[in-house]
Amino acid sequence: MQEFEMKRTVKQAGKRVGIVFVVMAVFFFLIVLNPFVKINAGERGVLLNFGAVQKDVLGEGLHLVIPVMQKVVKMDVKIQKSETRSEAASKDLQDIKSVIALNYHIVPDKANWVYQNIGVAFKERIIDPSVQEAVKAVTAKYTAVQLIGEREAVSTAIKDSLSQKLSDYNLYVDGFSVIDFSFSKKFTDAIESKQEAEQFALRAKRDLERIKIEAEQKVAQAKAEAESLRLQKGQITVEMIELRKIEALREAISKWNGTVPNVLLSGGGATPLLNLDSLMKK
Repeated sequence: MQEFEMKRTVKQAGKRVGIVFVVMAVFFFLIVLNPFVKINAGERGVLLNFGAVQKDVLGEGLHLVIPVMQKVVKMDVKIQKSETRSEAASKDLQDIKSVIALNYHIVPDKANWVYQNIGVAFKERIIDPSVQEAVKAVTAKYTAVQLIGEREAVSTAIKDSLSQKLSDYNLYVDGFSVIDFSFSKKFTDAIESKQEAEQFALRAKRDLERIKIEAEQKVAQAKAEAESLRLQKGQITVEMIELRKIEALREAISKWNGTVPNVLLSGGGATPLLNLDSLMKK
């Protein structure tokens, strides 16, 4: 009887040890080996089997991987921004400096390809050199003056060229802008001098046109006055002259106060210019 009890006790103790072992194994598996991987929003997981990149790309969510054998590298597939400084030359060999702002993202389904062929330093390895190459290729087709006057067309051409280059590396261009575009000081000064000369010439042309118009107005006015005088002269007749005389005499009579003007004689006296009494006696 005692022997049976001892066996049962040993058996129960063995079960307890087994349970503890299982619990510890599960704890070790879940906590230490950590077989679960969480892929956050805007990320993709690149699955590696003993370091070898697999075809499958892990999407957002929780995934179970085999500890030791498998490893997951998280790749950011959200839109990212980069700025690249570029130096190039125009068709007429003018030096050009520019700063290119680029918004891009990794094609999500190709995150494993990007990691395998480029790694995580794709800005330094791919984007910056591609920007330099695209800017040089496009600006070499335009003169410096054309680059200034056709900036929008130049920007579009650079973007199209860059989009094509980056698509070969599974990188997608979301936005593109030229935030700085400058030339050498010598060329800039020459452009400013040319603009000032053009503005001066334009002002001179306007002044000349204004003077010409004013002169034409004065000539027209003089011609009108001369024509008016000619017409007035053509209307003067003997009858009009006599009429003007009569009108002047009437105006003088209406203003006469009845006093006859006197004439100063040499003897010191004054005599009326016209003696009305003598005229009445006659």
